[in-house]
This record gives sequence, C-alpha cells and structure tokens, in this order.
Amino acid sequence: MTQNRICSLLGIRYPIIQAPMNWVSGAALTAAVSEAGGMGTIGPNAGADKINPDVEATGELVRKQIRKVRELTNKPFAVNVVVGFGEDTKYSKKIVDVLVEEKIPAAIVSVGRPDTYTQTLKNAGIKVLHAISTARHAQKARDAGVDAVICEGFEAGGHKGFTELTTFVLTPMVADAVDIPVVTGGGIGDGRGILAALALGADGIYMGSRFMATLESESHDNVKQAIAAANDVCTVSVSKEFMLARDLANTFTEQFQEMRKSGASTQELIAFLEEHGQYQSQHLGQAEDAEICCGQVAGLIHDIPPAARLMEQLISDIQKRFSQLEQQVKNFF
Repeated sequence: MTQNRICSLLGIRYPIIQAPMNWVSGAALTAAVSEAGGMGTIGPNAGADKINPDVEATGELVRKQIRKVRELTNKPFAVNVVVGFGEDTKYSKKIVDVLVEEKIPAAIVSVGRPDTYTQTLKNAGIKVLHAISTARHAQKARDAGVDAVICEGFEAGGHKGFTELTTFVLTPMVADAVDIPVVTGGGIGDGRGILAALALGADGIYMGSRFMATLESESHDNVKQAIAAANDVCTVSVSKEFMLARDLANTFTEQFQEMRKSGASTQELIAFLEEHGQYQSQHLGQAEDAEICCGQVAGLIHDIPPAARLMEQLISDIQKRFSQLEQQVKNFF
C-alpha cells in the first residue's frame, strides 16, 4: 500500500493505526503493532502503576515509554497528546516538550484546539494527526496545519463530542470537506469494517477496542475477558460534563446514569468517576464496578490474540472480503 496517503505520510506498511487508550496502550502494544506494519500509539498513563498528579513525573513516564518502544522496534510509532482545558494543559505542555526532545515520528492530538501545539510539533519534524468530530472541525484542523485528521464515529469507545454522528456518515462528510488524509474509527474490528471505511473515503483506519483485547494490551485480564464475552448490545453512551463517553455496560454505567437522572451535583459525579474510573477497571481489574471505555465493536470481539497475529488476521480478512465484494459488485449490475 505504498501509494496510500497515510502509509506515505507515516512511513508504514499498512494504513492501520492503533488508537491510544488510557491505561491500555503502552510500549509493548505500541511496538507490536508498529513492528507488524501498522502504527502503534502510546496512550495516556501508559506504563503507570498509580495515578500521579505530578507534571514532571507524567512527562518522564512518557519519555520512558518512548525509549522502551525504541528498544522493541525501529518502526514508526506515535504518542497521544490530550490537550485538555484550563489547568490540565500543564500536562499536555510537558508531554509536548518531551516529544520534541525525543524526536518522535508522529503525534495524535485530541481533546483540544488544533492550533495549540501543531506548529510546535511540526517545527520539530513530528507528523501531526488531529482527532475531530465534525467536518467543520476537520477544516479548522486543516487550516491549523495538521498533516491528517482522525474522525471517530458515535460507535467508537472513549470520549467524544455530543454530535452523535456515526462513522458511516461522518467519514464521507470529512473526506469531502478536506483534501488532507483522513483516518477514521468507530465500529471497525475486522476486514469488513476496514473495506467499508476505505469505500467511505478514508485513507487510514483508527482502531482501539479491538487492540484492547490483545495479549500486549495493558488492560487487566478481567477487562479483556469482559470484552471477549460481550454480546451485540454491550455498550452505552454516557453523558458527562463536557463530552460523551461510550462504555462497556456494567454496574458502573447503571449507577452513573442513575446518579445523573436523580440530579447528582457535578462534584458528586466527579467524585464517583474518580473512585470508579479507568484506573480501577483497566489497572486494578474492577471490570464490573468501574468505567471501561469501549466501542460497540466489542460485540464482534471473541478472542485475545497477540497483536501481530491480529494484524495478520486483519490483512488476510481484507483480502478475502475484497474478493467477495468484487463478486458482489459484479452481480449487482
């Protein structure tokens, strides 16, 4: 796929990007995906064993993960920068400083304005991919100078805007709105999803939940098993203060939704999230009583393979599904 715009931009073999996931995508998963021909991404709190509010410690943890990835592979990889708001931007600023010092290949920037760090990163030779949720946001990111945009449909796991645009609708809207490469995610877990995304106008694929259920993922085994056992109606959209989150349905989501309905204060909701968050699920293994950010694609996940084998399966599935699609199209006319 050397003519593919994302492959050419990032220097990778396959246009498959492992999405960054909090407490999940550390050096081992990042390196495994990159070594297999895709692009792995270091996520927030990768490699951490506790919640640490110290800014310097947060930056140095990211530096340690970057260097560990480089010990495991010489292939390109990315690091997630969560811009944040207000006082929280002190963390993203420190992480950007580390990325520039370490001369990483690419940054996936999310949850914030595209003009905050784009030029700083690009001046350091770092490719910038910015996550957006509408075509208008994609145009703003393009105008800010990003190298590519990442659109996530409403099916995707984790945090997103309130637009509720699905992958099937959002992807062609963004592809029509900008002339830079478009990566899309949300509901993609096999060759069928990848082919559909390409047909909708995407240059690359953004895949998170499917990589969460791999051997190298830092997810607790309880979480991986919960995902593998999930059925077709296994996630819910949870409304938070500034955004939506798609989570694996469990006792946590029931309790949080009930708190909102009963009029719990913002402070009460924040306190509940701090006690039942991703740290408690992904790191401590509280798969029933804590939040698990996960996409609807969980209903298609039934195993927990090594990341390299998953990449092989995806490529093989694309080829098989494409042959079937060719025949279906021929039969259509």
